[in-house]
Amino acid sequence: MRLSAIADWCILSHGFKRYLALFSLGALAALALPPFKLLPLFFIGIAALVWFLDGVETQSGWRKLFGPAFWTGWAFGFGYFTVGLHWLGAAFFVDGDLFLWALPIGILGLPAFLAIFWALGTAFAHMLWSDYAQRIFALAAFLALFEFLRGIVLTGLPFNVPGYVLTAHPYLMQSAAFFGVHGLSFVALLVGASFALLASPLPGDRARFLPLLALAALALMVGLGAWRYHQPAFEARPDLRLRLVQPNIPQQQKWDPQYRDAIFNSLLSLSQAQIDENDPGLIGSTHLIWPESAFPFYVAEEPEALARIARMLPKDTLLITGAARRSYDLGGFADQEGGVFNSILAINDQGEIIASYDKRRLVPFGEYLPLKPLLTQLGLRKFVAAADSFVKGTESGLKFAPQNTPALLPLICYEVIFSGALGDQTQGAQWILNLTNDAWFQGTIGPAQHAHHARVRAVEQGLPLVRVANTGHTIVTDPLGRIITQLPPDQPASASAQIPHPLEKTLFSQYTYLLFFIVIGATIFAVLLRNRWRRTWEN
Repeated sequence: MRLSAIADWCILSHGFKRYLALFSLGALAALALPPFKLLPLFFIGIAALVWFLDGVETQSGWRKLFGPAFWTGWAFGFGYFTVGLHWLGAAFFVDGDLFLWALPIGILGLPAFLAIFWALGTAFAHMLWSDYAQRIFALAAFLALFEFLRGIVLTGLPFNVPGYVLTAHPYLMQSAAFFGVHGLSFVALLVGASFALLASPLPGDRARFLPLLALAALALMVGLGAWRYHQPAFEARPDLRLRLVQPNIPQQQKWDPQYRDAIFNSLLSLSQAQIDENDPGLIGSTHLIWPESAFPFYVAEEPEALARIARMLPKDTLLITGAARRSYDLGGFADQEGGVFNSILAINDQGEIIASYDKRRLVPFGEYLPLKPLLTQLGLRKFVAAADSFVKGTESGLKFAPQNTPALLPLICYEVIFSGALGDQTQGAQWILNLTNDAWFQGTIGPAQHAHHARVRAVEQGLPLVRVANTGHTIVTDPLGRIITQLPPDQPASASAQIPHPLEKTLFSQYTYLLFFIVIGATIFAVLLRNRWRRTWEN
């Protein structure tokens, strides 16, 4: 079948088969995301989306915002998020049938909501639609802009923004140091949309060459990325010798009292285990690192547990660990009754907690219940059983400065997915520490996607990354995202690791999304001018 015939079918389709096709194309486009990495499917899907929008009557005015162009983008986005985030449904099986009633909300409800951002992108783009090439620039700009807003609205969920399709290969990932992942979203969307011009109905249209230019731009990004990625290995810094522990505790056991001693003993045992006959174990390590919520109890309230940690740690070795702590621990005051922080604690060789960082971005419905007074009356509650509700931290990660530790950027679990939203926390940081659990989604693609997002943060910021997971993917990367150390997924294991010094500031770390906003604004302005010039010329 000729390409023009496929385009014509998309343009002329209507009714149920139209929206089914859009959903299917969105689902296929999501397979370009890690860990599948089938990049051509994303470009095919976006090109077809342009053709479907070509079949929508040109609209103007705010009252037509929620017309066919809106629902065209929504159907595509619904398919994209249903496949890209299907793994979220695994969390509903952790507590048996307790939360199975909410499974459709997680698998279909959340994708249906997130698809609204794609719908708004296509709706706004179609207000500037035309028969000419500028329409693809409008589509790429508005979709990239609304995907950026998805990371902000209602605390934000910037998981799997389109830019990640271009980070699936480590060569293309290097461009994140300049543009950030949202900047790469604009590039990916524009490249995909450009292929729609291969079926342009206008004879002799010079816009047919845009796909070739797009491919040339991608080739240039690959070439420069390959040069950057294959730089000589960085020298390890001598003041950080890390011991990483991945205990692989199933989520059903983490807060079950009967597993309390077994979990703690496993953490102590893995910390001291020799990996091979030449491995000194903890001897010589400056820092021992355990994952998010490592303890099955509130360690700040357990003197005997702190004493056992002190007996285990060699002199001047520091334990950095994830731990739940009550809001009145460490001399603090509760800002809400019964509140609990999801924290990172630093414990010295005397068993003293000498520093703490409290998670600042909490997971809605996972760590706190939005609109709690209303939703609890409707029978809804959060899915985490560790506490009634977590309390949001208020202090910058810069204040987490354990003794003899190079300045670090501490991030707990999904805090690491917020590209460019780390603010002043990056100033002066020499490495990123990401502690996570991921046992909620064991056996799915979720942990791999989560680890990939963390790896992109390292490239964006030009900082080495230390990511320690309870289960899933424990990795150490250099500032180029190259993996230095990794543990086998979903197995109890430990490893020794070192990291290099950070790079000089990347372009992205200096300006974050200032360049992104300039490009998006300039693109939309240029499309407006071009459309006005066309109308004037044709009249």
